[in-house]
Amino acid sequence: MSRSAPIRTAVFPVAGRGTRFLPATKASPKEMLPVVDKPLIQYAVEEALSAGACNLVFITGSSKRAIEDHFDSDPELEAALEAQGKQGLLETVRGILPAWASCIYIRQPAPLGLGHAVLCARPVVGHEPFYVHLADDLIDAEVPVLQQMAEAHASCGGSIVGVQTVSPSETDKYGIVATPGEAGRLAQVTRIVEKPKPADAPSNLAVVGRYLLSPAIFDRLEKVGRGAGGEIQLTDAIAALLESEKVYAFRFDGKRYDCGSKLGYLEATVEFALRHPELGPRFSAYLASLSSSLSR
Repeated sequence: MSRSAPIRTAVFPVAGRGTRFLPATKASPKEMLPVVDKPLIQYAVEEALSAGACNLVFITGSSKRAIEDHFDSDPELEAALEAQGKQGLLETVRGILPAWASCIYIRQPAPLGLGHAVLCARPVVGHEPFYVHLADDLIDAEVPVLQQMAEAHASCGGSIVGVQTVSPSETDKYGIVATPGEAGRLAQVTRIVEKPKPADAPSNLAVVGRYLLSPAIFDRLEKVGRGAGGEIQLTDAIAALLESEKVYAFRFDGKRYDCGSKLGYLEATVEFALRHPELGPRFSAYLASLSSSLSR
């Protein structure tokens, strides 16, 4: 595979039911939960677009129609906003997705795991490297993380997984990688294990929702079989890929919010609101007054 190959496709596995957020996610996708004034999936798409992706592949399930509607045009809404003279809102709605980007929706026929969701994208991705972005992991970064990974890929090729250090007690929540010695920002992966118990973990370096993968991963996903939880695990396929290609762990610059958890979602909402150009100062004043009243 050429190291200079462009990354044109981003895959968004969005078929999960978001049970930790029930009842909010009973009829609405968890990816549509708003952080201030944009849903999580829009932050994800904006990151992929900034990294050069133009083909946006959503692996969907039941009750996910709202994602399709969000990225579709809405002539009635646009006409209403224009008639009301709300030009700013009109431009915001029209700017959700640039005209040069294409959305492709593929239904995952059964809840067989992240690896299976990625495999569903094979007919669209073809034989090029591609991104996988998990919208639950919102990362605030000056340079979007997928763009950081694309720049690293231009020099090293192979596949890349975004990683960060987690508490040793939390290794059973992540795919965990091992790298040689005191590795730097970009290091070759020597081993990767899905959700190991702390005593069995090869390190506390966890994969957190960003992947740049070689198309060779599809053959591994076809053959890997079911792993943890009876699902086809992307981590297991990456482990198989290590036998024939280089895979790198990339320590990205940025702050991650685990928006798959209620606490992480609330943290993201508060911190993004504080930085919001319109709401930030007033929200900061509100929090200060609230803190003062609670301390009395």
